[in-house]
Amino acid sequence: MAEVLGSAAASLGVPGFENVLGLPQAKRVCVVLADGLGRSLLKQKTAHTPFLRGILQQGQGAVPVWLDAAFPSTTAASLASLGTGLAPGQHGLVGYDVLDPAQDKVVNMLGNWDAAVDPQKWQPFPTVFERASEHVAVTTVSLPQFGGSPMTQAALRGGTFVSGTTSHARTAAAAEAMADAESALMYFYVNDLDKAGHRYGAQSPQWEHQLEELDATVKRLDASLPPGTTVLVTADHGMLDVPESQRLDYAADAALVDGVRHTAGEPRMVHLYLEDDAGDAAKERLLAAWRARFGERIWAFSREEAVAAGLFGTVRPEVTGRLGDVMVAARDALAFYDTRRVRPTAMEVVGQHGSLTRAEREIPLLSFQASGRTAAGKAVRGRTAGRQGSRG
Repeated sequence: MAEVLGSAAASLGVPGFENVLGLPQAKRVCVVLADGLGRSLLKQKTAHTPFLRGILQQGQGAVPVWLDAAFPSTTAASLASLGTGLAPGQHGLVGYDVLDPAQDKVVNMLGNWDAAVDPQKWQPFPTVFERASEHVAVTTVSLPQFGGSPMTQAALRGGTFVSGTTSHARTAAAAEAMADAESALMYFYVNDLDKAGHRYGAQSPQWEHQLEELDATVKRLDASLPPGTTVLVTADHGMLDVPESQRLDYAADAALVDGVRHTAGEPRMVHLYLEDDAGDAAKERLLAAWRARFGERIWAFSREEAVAAGLFGTVRPEVTGRLGDVMVAARDALAFYDTRRVRPTAMEVVGQHGSLTRAEREIPLLSFQASGRTAAGKAVRGRTAGRQGSRG
C-alpha cells in the first residue's frame, strides 16, 4: 500500500521516488482508491464488473495485480500509508481510534478527530503529494467534507482539492483537472462500497450495486481522462461479514478487561491499554484470558511481540505508546466491542475489517492506460470549432 503513490510519482519522473511497482512511464497518473474493495471480493464478484474484468483479462505486464493493505487493515492506517509512503509505525495512525498518551485519552483517527490533537504533529512527515507538487500538478478528487478534514491534513495534504457530491460530478472534475495539466498526479477517492458493506454486508445486493457503480465510474474515467493516462485502481482494505451472533461485548467478561485502563482499535483489532502500575504478570494474565476464551479464533499478542514481528513496520518512539499493551486480532468471523464506550448501534455493523486475514489485507491493483475517447473527441471538436470561428 505504501508503494502506490511513490511509484506513481516516480513513473512521472518526480525525483526522490522509486518506481517499486514497475509502473509504465507516463505524463499523467490517476490513482482510484475504492474504499473496502478487497481482492477476494473483486474475484468473487466479477459478474458485476465488466469493465474491470476486461482489464484483468488483458493483463498489465509487470505491474502486480494485488498488494497488502497496511496493518491494521483499516482506512486511517492504510490511507496514511498511501499518502506518506510509510508504514503505520512511522506515520502514527495505528488504528481507527488509539490512545493519545499525552492526554491519557482515546482519540479517533478518522471522522471524529480530537480537537487537542494537531494532525500535522501527530503525522509530521511530508506527504507524497507535498513532495510531488513541486514538480507536477497534484489533485485530490473526493467528497466535499473531506477537503479540510484532519485526516486529510494528516495523511493526504498537498496539492489542489476538487470536490463533487456525485460520482458523475467527480469524474467530470477529474477529467477537467487532468486536461489542464501537462504532467499530473491525481488521487480519486470512492467510499460507497465501504458504506454499503458496513451497513448491509459485502455479500448483499446493496454492496453489489455499489460495485457496479464503481465499475461504471472507472469506465467513465477511462473515456474522459486524456489518452494514455495511467489509471490505477486499488483499495485501502478488504472486508468480511460478521454474523450478529459473533459480534461480542468483551467488556461483559471481567477476565478480558482485567487491569485494563483504556480500550480502543476496531472490532476486529482491539487495543488494550493496562493501568500504569500493571506489570508483566498482568499482561500475561490478560493474554492468557483471551487465549483461553477464544483459542485459535484469534491472534493475541503483546506490544513487544507486535513490534518485533514488524506488524506496524519500524515503530518510532513517539508512536509506541499509541499501541495497546495487549492487542487482539480476529482470525474467524468475530467482532469485539466494549459497550461501555461505544453506542449500541455500533454492533449493527455487518461488514468488518481491521485484522490480518487475507480477506481484509489483500487488495487489488489494476493498471491500464486510459483510452480517452471522450476527451479526444472533445479536443477534436474544440479544434474544429476554433477553425470554423477563424473562418467566420
